[in-house]
Amino acid sequence: MGLMLFLFLFLFAFSQEKVFHLMGTYAIIDLPSEKAYQAYRFMKELEEKLSDYIEDSEVSKINQKAGVEPVEVSADTLEVIKKSLWLSELTEGAFDITVGAITIRARRLREISEDEARNLVNYKKVRVEGSSVFLEEKGMAIDLGGIGKGFAIQKAYEFIKTDKGFIAIAGDLRVWGHKRLLAVYNPINGKILAQGYNKKDLCLSTSGNYRREHIIGKGGKLLQVTVAYEDCTLADGLSTALFAMDDKKRWDFIEKHPQFGYLLLLSDGSVYVNKTFLEFFESLEFFGNGVK
Repeated sequence: MGLMLFLFLFLFAFSQEKVFHLMGTYAIIDLPSEKAYQAYRFMKELEEKLSDYIEDSEVSKINQKAGVEPVEVSADTLEVIKKSLWLSELTEGAFDITVGAITIRARRLREISEDEARNLVNYKKVRVEGSSVFLEEKGMAIDLGGIGKGFAIQKAYEFIKTDKGFIAIAGDLRVWGHKRLLAVYNPINGKILAQGYNKKDLCLSTSGNYRREHIIGKGGKLLQVTVAYEDCTLADGLSTALFAMDDKKRWDFIEKHPQFGYLLLLSDGSVYVNKTFLEFFESLEFFGNGVK
């Protein structure tokens, strides 16, 4: 997501906010100056481990050794991969970090065709043993783009240990220890879809394919999805997964898992929001064509 979407996606209120370039986009951090830089450096170090754009990152090494041998990785890389595989099971494969065969091997590097790449997308062929990770087939690749930003925010929050703060990267944010006016962007008219003050600490993650097709999946009638939850890693991965599902599977998942907050914008401009999402806010004002 670009800076324009990022700026519209959340309303900002405090003078201590600082903007950093991170993970190919922009991060807004509202913490005291020293803490803000510490949080940035921490997330930058995570990026250096997890980014498939960095040739010597741990994820790139895993991809380079696909079908050859396991790669020893740090605790952080191991954690995000394990959580990704757990989400793959939860979503019955709608979330799958081995989509890198398509996004990296086929589309970016043009090493293989998309048909070949699709046959290599299978999270069940990611083998984790101890502190090593192995992709079982040559041509497989891990792409953490659907979960990495949420993971970085969550880990920075745990690392920084402040009473209150705000961290956002593109379509993902965490706010804790204070109330803040938050807004969700409406890509149909370029205005605000919903806004309100948070009632408690929360993470929000928004996904959509209206600027570039970076989420591989069905999409269907869904234009944009925002997930609210206590954990930013799961919120990020779930917003990606929900967008990748077909319409029937998405509604079945939402009904089966009411513990997550969902705000869906459909292609006809209508909005669906569940009770859990509303419970994260003192009140939420909508500007769409109707809320279900």
